[in-house]
Amino acid sequence: MSADSLKDEIQNSQDKHEEDIPRSSPFDFVIKQFQGKRSSLGKRKEQPSDIKKFFRSFDFGKSEGKDRNEIEETELNNSGSDDQIEKQDLSVEDGLSHLISEVESPSGEQRFNQFMQKLGKDASSKNLDLNNCALSAADVTELASLLPFLPELEEISLSWNSCVGGTLKALTVHLHHVNQLKVLRLNSCRLTAEDVTSLDTALQHLPQLRKLDISCNKEIGGGFKDSTAHLASLKNLEVLDLHQCCVTEEDVANLSQVIPLLSSLQELNLSSNKNIGVSSEPLLGRLRFLPKLKSVAISNCGLGEASLSSLAEAALHLPELEILDLSWNKCVGGNLKLLLGALKLATKIQVLRLSSCNLVAEDLALLTLLRQDGHLAQLQKLDLSYNNNASDEGWVVFCQGLAGFKELSELDVSLRPSSCRDCGTWFSDLLAALTKLPALADLGMQRWVLSESQRKRLECFNQDNKRNIRFDC
Repeated sequence: MSADSLKDEIQNSQDKHEEDIPRSSPFDFVIKQFQGKRSSLGKRKEQPSDIKKFFRSFDFGKSEGKDRNEIEETELNNSGSDDQIEKQDLSVEDGLSHLISEVESPSGEQRFNQFMQKLGKDASSKNLDLNNCALSAADVTELASLLPFLPELEEISLSWNSCVGGTLKALTVHLHHVNQLKVLRLNSCRLTAEDVTSLDTALQHLPQLRKLDISCNKEIGGGFKDSTAHLASLKNLEVLDLHQCCVTEEDVANLSQVIPLLSSLQELNLSSNKNIGVSSEPLLGRLRFLPKLKSVAISNCGLGEASLSSLAEAALHLPELEILDLSWNKCVGGNLKLLLGALKLATKIQVLRLSSCNLVAEDLALLTLLRQDGHLAQLQKLDLSYNNNASDEGWVVFCQGLAGFKELSELDVSLRPSSCRDCGTWFSDLLAALTKLPALADLGMQRWVLSESQRKRLECFNQDNKRNIRFDC
């Protein structure tokens, strides 16, 4: 082979080798750029539109025949697709964040336990006792948010927390979550009339409520004007305590329509509401429709003779009566005979309170005559304190008949704090009666002045008679 032919063969071989090596083009460069971008975005899949955007600034000779509006529309569509992808990515991220937040946040039970621990109280799923805990308005709001997690709650006690007043609505709007509630105590919480209106709205969700105590809230007067409709729905209510609530005459009118409908009511406390006695509405007379009543407290209600007569007539229809409190109603003095018929029929009565009623000798004699006739046989507690107008003769008659009260465990004949009086001849009759009262454990005789010999007899009584009576002298 000649040198020239050998040179030609080598050249041909080199040319063939170069043809076998793939050559890079501008398009290959673009593809590599977008492949890098894809890897940096993780799972996001690039769209062909990304490549088209790169060439959008170049003119390949085909754009001249294309309408500009069509190009702009395509750009908008492509942009919309990208935005949609970004939104989907954000949606996924938000979902994950929300899921993580739910996992990390405490459960309702944990929140409740933390709340009770903060107040130094034991957590109970059935009894929420926060009496006198100096709750703040924020605490009441937080407590309200926890009620949906306490479906088994049976008792709520928030008494003696003044900040509850004015913020009760935040709590009552959630009471439907605790429809098994049986006891609700809100006494001395500085409730307002508006608060009472909002407790009323919630009552329709508490069919199992047995006890409602909103006593000692002096600013709720007038709150019963339009807020007693749902009170009548509490067919299982057994205890209603409204003492010292400054109810108005209009409140009395509304309550006189509703209270007689509480067919299961056993205890009613209306004490320290002066308008109960002076109102023309027959609230006390309508108690006759509550035959299950066991306790009636209308102390310090400004009763007059007419209202006392209404009560006496109603009491004739209360065969289950065990407790009657008429203290601090001056009209009772000299008029106890109006209750004679009711006291004769009250075979189950155990507590009779007639403190500061201006009792006279005739009233004391009436009590002993009732017992001699076989009535008041179950009487255990008799309060005759602060009746300074009763004469010594009246106390003599009473003490002579006292031995008949065999079940009596507490007796109080103390005088008013501002007075003192010598213990008369009835003292000997009193000691003689005490020997025949085996159940007596407490005798109140404050501000009765005992002579030296009387004091010694009293001091030796327990030892001589093997008794353990507490003498409060």
